[in-house]
Amino acid sequence: MDDRPDHLADFAFTHPLRVRWAELDPQRIVFNAHYLTYFDVALSEYLRAIGCKSPEGLGQHGCDIVLAHAELDFRGSARQDDALTLAARVARLGRTSLTFRMGCFRGQQLLVAARMVYVNVTLGEHKPVPPPPAFLARILGFERIAPDGAATPPPA
Repeated sequence: MDDRPDHLADFAFTHPLRVRWAELDPQRIVFNAHYLTYFDVALSEYLRAIGCKSPEGLGQHGCDIVLAHAELDFRGSARQDDALTLAARVARLGRTSLTFRMGCFRGQQLLVAARMVYVNVTLGEHKPVPPPPAFLARILGFERIAPDGAATPPPA
């Protein structure tokens, strides 16, 4: 992950989440693996926010995105009943991939930073293919910060 700190204001998309008792470890902080679940929630809600609800959103184009890489930096700990804000943005567009920057914030404090790389694949065979132009257009129209590798997609 790059050294540039993430700030909540960088993200056009946020989603609230409250820590539940079952997500805590014996140290009474959120168990590390739960942050991957939190970021999966953020992805689902991001897709909903841009009008691409799973599974029919990308499925109508014969494709879907799958997680290929996850990288998390832990900078703080969330505790029971903390009100968190999950934030997500597309930071980079590759030929067949989308790199999301995600953050888990308590107030303005970044607790966990993530870089999640998703690959767009065909349904069934899971062969990498470029994302549909209409999907890319929705992303570009939504983001506050233009993703690296972004070009104006052809009309949908």
